[in-house]
Order: sequence, then C-alpha cells, then structure tokens
Amino acid sequence: MMKQKKIMIADDDPGIVDAVEMLLEFEGYKVTSTLDGAAVLNLKDDLPDLLLLDIWMSGEDGREICRQLKSRDETRNMPVLMISASRGIKESAFAAGADDFLAKPFEMNDLLQKIEALTGNSTLSTNLAV
Repeated sequence: MMKQKKIMIADDDPGIVDAVEMLLEFEGYKVTSTLDGAAVLNLKDDLPDLLLLDIWMSGEDGREICRQLKSRDETRNMPVLMISASRGIKESAFAAGADDFLAKPFEMNDLLQKIEALTGNSTLSTNLAV
C-alpha cells in the first residue's frame, strides 16, 4: 500500500483553501493549510510531499517564500506548485524556483494532474472548478 502523500496549501483566500483541501482529502491526500505565507518558512520537520503556494498573499510574495525554501538544505527538494490569478507571472514563478505553475481559476483535474506529476501519486478524476 502506498504511503499517504502530504500536501500543504498556503493561500490567503479561505474559500480556495477550503475547496482545494476538501478535494485533496477526498482524493486521499493528507492536507494541512495556512492563510499565512510566512508560516511556510517555519517548516523543518515532517515536511509535506508538496507545497501548493499562492504567489500573491497578504503582505507576502510567494516567489520570495519559494526562493527562501529552495535555498535551504531541509526544504530544497520539496516540490512547490505555485498558483496565481496573474497569468503573466508564470516565468517569475519558475525563476523563483517553483517546480510548476497553475493559473487561477483552474480546473481541479489540472491541479490533480500537476500534483500527481510532482508527487508520483495517482489520483482519481474529478470534474470540479475553483
């Protein structure tokens, strides 16, 4: 039996956090979340298998958070999937070290496919949009 993959969601929109959290839990993932991007920088032990990180959060730039995570030995290899309503900043997300990017609004199937690719986990098909 495969180990349950852990995903952390960091987004300042509670509606998106709730919807994505419910979908991912339904798909069999263990999910934690935070509305505070800076809290992600405190990750040391029990790292998630993937971080779903919003680029624009209140007072925080997800790209800077990603840069800091990728510069640390303990979080360097943790996959980061950045999301943003600003499609034009995809390149800057990759420049910050993101492993992948998804523009909002997104189809849940697209999110699940990207998560599967980054974690090596297979998921069920769900037709929902956020």
